[in-house]
Amino acid sequence: MSEHETKAAATRASRKKAAAAVSSAGMSEYITVVIEDQLFGIPVPRVHDVFMPQSMTRVPLSAPEVAGVLNLRGRIVTAIDMRRRLGLQSRDRTAGCMAVGVEHRGESYGLIIDSVGEVLRVADADMESNPANLDPRWREISAGVQRLESRLMIVIDVERVLNFTGQTLAA
Repeated sequence: MSEHETKAAATRASRKKAAAAVSSAGMSEYITVVIEDQLFGIPVPRVHDVFMPQSMTRVPLSAPEVAGVLNLRGRIVTAIDMRRRLGLQSRDRTAGCMAVGVEHRGESYGLIIDSVGEVLRVADADMESNPANLDPRWREISAGVQRLESRLMIVIDVERVLNFTGQTLAA
């Protein structure tokens, strides 16, 4: 390849990269999760792991939302039952559920959910504020909603999930 062809190829690659950066501006990615048939989205930058919780140890005198603690690859992880956090009926401990691992203030947490979906990329401009009729417990942890083709996705604010009554939930 001649020097001119090399420069032209480098210029094309640079333009493609710049175009990709422009097209991603104003976009956010969410990992979709389902809790009690409702679609939620967790911002991808907040997610560290997706895993199936194994044996959990209950923590005496902890908040009802704390399902327990578990060992995830040598780290102690506080498991948060998202059903209870949202005021829904709890599932049987860990039967058939998944967890999304997040970090908050130097602590590891696993948000226990029913299932994990896909990664969705949506326009930030399409984010709407919480509907007035959204349950107050849901509104408390929601950063807003995204209208998708066939559903409404509630965007989870991880900070709010892990900080209620003014205290962070670390076991």
